[in-house]
Amino acid sequence: QFRYFNEYKSYLSMVIVLGVIRQKLWLNSKLLHLTAMSAAKIPKLSDEERGTDLKAVEDSGWKVQENRDAIYKEFLFRDFNEAFGFMTRVALKAEKMDHHPEWFNVYNRVNVTLSTHDCGGLSSRDINLAKFIDDTAKLFK
Repeated sequence: QFRYFNEYKSYLSMVIVLGVIRQKLWLNSKLLHLTAMSAAKIPKLSDEERGTDLKAVEDSGWKVQENRDAIYKEFLFRDFNEAFGFMTRVALKAEKMDHHPEWFNVYNRVNVTLSTHDCGGLSSRDINLAKFIDDTAKLFK
């Protein structure tokens, strides 16, 4: 009887492990499906949006990059502490938006580039984040 009990325990362990693996594979496939669906729902800016929304952020100092469909702006602060505080506020908002900037920081300078990788260019996410970034930078003036 004891011999059969150990075999049964091994069998149950194997079933549990296979169940966990199956569940993880299912969850990963669902996540990939949802990611693909969300990426498909992020359109590039239309010509009309480029004429209005993009123009508005360009008027506030953002520059459209020549080599790619992205916008860029440099921010200057009094010191590193202010620059880091600015980046922290932007990082928290970007995480909530699930839209992360490309940026570079040296002491009191922060260079920010925005582009939506999921659609291969500028989207409304970039415009919204650019506006938030501008508003946040004003808090440090």
